[in-house]
Amino acid sequence: RQIALLDEQTREIEIPNASLQEKNLELEEERSTSEGLILNVLPPLIAKRLRAGEQNIADGFDSVTVLFADIVGFTELATKQSPHEVVDILNTVFSAFDIFSERYLLEKIKTIGDAYMIVGGVPEPIDDHIGAIADMALEMLQTLEILRFTLQIPLEVRIGVHTGPVVAGIIGQKKFSYDLWGDTVNTASRLEAAGEPGRINTSAETYNLIKDRFTCTPRGEIAVKGKGPLAMYFVE
Repeated sequence: RQIALLDEQTREIEIPNASLQEKNLELEEERSTSEGLILNVLPPLIAKRLRAGEQNIADGFDSVTVLFADIVGFTELATKQSPHEVVDILNTVFSAFDIFSERYLLEKIKTIGDAYMIVGGVPEPIDDHIGAIADMALEMLQTLEILRFTLQIPLEVRIGVHTGPVVAGIIGQKKFSYDLWGDTVNTASRLEAAGEPGRINTSAETYNLIKDRFTCTPRGEIAVKGKGPLAMYFVE
């Protein structure tokens, strides 16, 4: 009888323990899922700082390279496709770009409609952010050539690249966003708009830093809204 009583007491203890272990596993799975979602939104270094309790994250960087890419004529193209096809095309293009960003240790900042923004040297400095951005830009153009053939869609992209200082930080309380600000960002965007389909348009600042390694074609000075005339170069 005593053994039977002990067995029953043991079972009564084991059942809550098993339930507790199951809840712990569920919590661990939820924590891992949340961690993965955070890392999909924020750079790992920034996510770590947030978890440590740091607030109002803002950093200045003396030299980074910013790239803007815009799919040419996509608004008109989208009117001829179903919603599912539009999203599928953008997902195919931008997913390929994301692979390149990881390869070259670059940080994707955001997509804005059919535009793509990426930076080298933020939030963690890398030795050659200018060369990495230039290499990625060339791969982006090669990828669009392949996708034009495989998807049978006239996909082309304009790319603008500029090097200079930026401020980077977190904005928002519920939907965090890691973003960049400064004249470098605005100039890169203007260079993209002043570029040509299938070309990489860069500033004199970036050109002077890559001209010994990349073939570049001078375009002369071109007037840019809010900036005046800027010397531009195509990276070949």
